[in-house]
Amino acid sequence: MTINIKFARIASLLLALMLTACSSSDSLDNANSAANNSANNPNSGRYKLKNDRAPTSTPDISKVENARPKYEPYSRGGNKSNYKVLGKTYQVLNSGKGFVQTGYASWYGSKFHGHLTSNGETYDMYSMSAAHKSLPLPSYVRVTNLKNNKQVIVRVNDRGPFHTSRIIDLSYAAAHKLDMLKNGTAYVKIEVIYIESPESVALAELKHTELHYIQVLASSDKSKLDKLSRELEIKYKVKTRILSANNLYKLQLGPIGQIQIATKLNQQLKINGYPQSYLVTR
Repeated sequence: MTINIKFARIASLLLALMLTACSSSDSLDNANSAANNSANNPNSGRYKLKNDRAPTSTPDISKVENARPKYEPYSRGGNKSNYKVLGKTYQVLNSGKGFVQTGYASWYGSKFHGHLTSNGETYDMYSMSAAHKSLPLPSYVRVTNLKNNKQVIVRVNDRGPFHTSRIIDLSYAAAHKLDMLKNGTAYVKIEVIYIESPESVALAELKHTELHYIQVLASSDKSKLDKLSRELEIKYKVKTRILSANNLYKLQLGPIGQIQIATKLNQQLKINGYPQSYLVTR
């Protein structure tokens, strides 16, 4: 009788260990499955919405202005020379200068609203922004819907769309202004609006060797121009010259070595009573 009781206890203990082992194995399989799914989909669990959609209620998008192009240094985030998505490698351009492309545009909305873009900013579907696979971030782009010729200017601060037949992903607001929400896509032309850095502009001006003059006034009365030339030299601290051609005399300020200075002085002359003044390059 005692032997039977001991045998029953041993059998019960072995059964419990087997059940525990099975349970642990099932849990491990489930964990591995979840890990594999996460590896195949890097954004798994990142977004609250499974599918993208338009917002249920929107502000007055007609008052949303185009992005205003200005010089911005390319950001550290999102500008690796190349990156890989879904097994495909994409190359990032060093500069967007002169970039033009035609193809299909799509748009993205509520699913991504409030999440970080590729350069670390927060995506706002009501702003004039966009995603592109290869343009440096940020870039300013003019987008033209080639079906209705409507245009917008957007600031590219994200990566995508990772779809072989699409070249740019527009914000909900930009898509609305291009009248492409109903179809979901539109055939567009995109042109980068490239703004030089202040440093490169200044360097180019220093290398500029042309001399500039400002044509102030032309008259047949030389004595009048002689008097005016002395007044302008005193006022603007710039030399003058008077050229003659066909009984007509031309009063010019200069020479001026830098185009930026010549342009500013010409603007002052226009404001101060010489609206017909213009630049002349020797």
